[in-house]
Amino acid sequence: MSKQAEFYQELLGQTKALISNESDIIANMANISALLFERLEDVNWVGFYRLVNDELVLGPFQGKVACIRIPLGKGVCGTCAATAKIQRIANVHDFDGHIACDASSNSELVIPVIVSGKVIAVLDIDSTVFERFDLQDEQGMQAIVAAFEQSIVE
Repeated sequence: MSKQAEFYQELLGQTKALISNESDIIANMANISALLFERLEDVNWVGFYRLVNDELVLGPFQGKVACIRIPLGKGVCGTCAATAKIQRIANVHDFDGHIACDASSNSELVIPVIVSGKVIAVLDIDSTVFERFDLQDEQGMQAIVAAFEQSIVE
């Protein structure tokens, strides 16, 4: 197992431990954001946007002040929510319609949170480093989001 795979296994275990006995979705979003912001290298923003009335609304996060509302289908987060597909963007400046909440962000990874077949939120992770996120990051974060989704269903 690679060092990066081991890191994500450990992070998944920590995530599960944090959320296992808590049913409040906002509390779990807050702790997941804090854990990821603390443990991931080269990230400048980690947090959730919740889908409310066909737009994304800022949820718990760690980092600089952020955009409060994002229309569905707009920017990286809105595209993720509209398509229910992970967005791993090496250079956000090349992404058509990118919304620059923080001009220092250069790459982004956004994972949809899907419950009962519907996107209810997205987990957004930004970095000042171009091409910060690779397939292992994507898979590691997808496993963490899956554990979070499972905690909502239970």
